[in-house]
Amino acid sequence: MRILLSLIVAFALAWPAMGAPRASRHQMSVLFVGNSLTYVGNTPGVLDSLASANGRAIASDMIVKGGATLTQRVADGSVARALAAKRYSAVVLQERGGDLMCGFGPSSCSDSRKAIQAIAAAAKSSGAKVYLLGTNQDEPRASKALVAAESAAAAEAGIPYIEVSERLQVLRTSAPSMRWHAPDGMHPGPDLALLNAVSLYHALLGVLPKSRAYTVKAPIYGTTSGLTEALRGAEDPAPLTTTPRSIQYSAESLRAVLRAVVSGQAANNSSKPTPLRGAA
Repeated sequence: MRILLSLIVAFALAWPAMGAPRASRHQMSVLFVGNSLTYVGNTPGVLDSLASANGRAIASDMIVKGGATLTQRVADGSVARALAAKRYSAVVLQERGGDLMCGFGPSSCSDSRKAIQAIAAAAKSSGAKVYLLGTNQDEPRASKALVAAESAAAAEAGIPYIEVSERLQVLRTSAPSMRWHAPDGMHPGPDLALLNAVSLYHALLGVLPKSRAYTVKAPIYGTTSGLTEALRGAEDPAPLTTTPRSIQYSAESLRAVLRAVVSGQAANNSSKPTPLRGAA
């Protein structure tokens, strides 16, 4: 019995150093619908590589275009065509920044809510689980207002909301040297794409990834991407040959993001928090 116990303990201690586990045979297929907030830093590609590094299999497609709204995707039928052509496990929606706060006129917020409801209904009918991935505001009061507007829109559509802005508020204080924003100060930097991906990983799989270093082998888009609203895989070759083809994330970066995700989840649980498995 003591020998068996010793072997179990030795395996547990060796696990972090044994490298990434073998990928699961079951592949989850995810469709992202969004804009430059979705593709700058390639949140879908970061998610896929994060899953692979943790023995999971996620393959993401995306319908993204700079400055695009979800209302446009309803009007052009691109999401409906994608849902008809392929069975997705999940659909992730991300609205243009400011739309749900009526930042582009009084009708932009109502149009956005209607579009979220329309896409969510179509995706649910196809058998997919639907999520609203939040955007962010740097100013604290604007951040809280944004989270309230986004969570209300998700609730109206009957879908889970993945909050980003308040988590980023915490991280900008606790880890100010990390790359939260692109050089323009508006779009996601590499570490905000990582925050998005970790938050989605937890929502989709119900566990947190290990805090190990890993490499994303996918185009790492900037604000100049060459992307159109055509359906494409997250790891497909980039339209522009100047687009970087990979990025390395450190274990330290992942640990910082994991702490924020765990803290945010605990804050959202009113009485009895659900244990979060998988964090290291």
